[in-house]
Amino acid sequence: MLELSILGFLYEAPLHGYVLRKRITALTGHVRPVGESTLYPAIKRLEKAGLLVRTTEQGPAAAPRHTLSLTASGRAELLRRLAEAEGPDVTDENRWFTLLTFLRHLDDPAAQAAVLLRRLAFLEEPASFFYDGERPLRAEELEDPFRRGVLTVARATTEAELAWLRATLADLRS
Repeated sequence: MLELSILGFLYEAPLHGYVLRKRITALTGHVRPVGESTLYPAIKRLEKAGLLVRTTEQGPAAAPRHTLSLTASGRAELLRRLAEAEGPDVTDENRWFTLLTFLRHLDDPAAQAAVLLRRLAFLEEPASFFYDGERPLRAEELEDPFRRGVLTVARATTEAELAWLRATLADLRS
């Protein structure tokens, strides 16, 4: 998720590390705070892999500033990761929202639709957070008001996302 965020934001424009960290934190920080000790090793891995480059320029004060930019390989890697997203990338809500943030960079509506169809298939599978043996429980079956709340909110969110997915897939197909 972190590497996808780095590639996605740098696909849009070269950024200083501080600005990149602020944007990633705005996107995912409510779930997983992004600290320098996490971000900069990921940047170094991507740089070592030839997916981004760092240039140094004089900062407004005495310290130089580093600007990060994607290479052609980095742009291709982002597009590959977006097009091939499956498994946890479409089933984990936090990873899904990060992926969805950058899905517009795939310029092929069929490729975008393929990713959305994988999410749709996941959401259409019967599931619950709570079970009676192997049978998923519905909110109405739970006496615990807190667990009932979890399922009620999850159902509303899923229904809203399903409606959006179906409408967006119809738009992409036309």
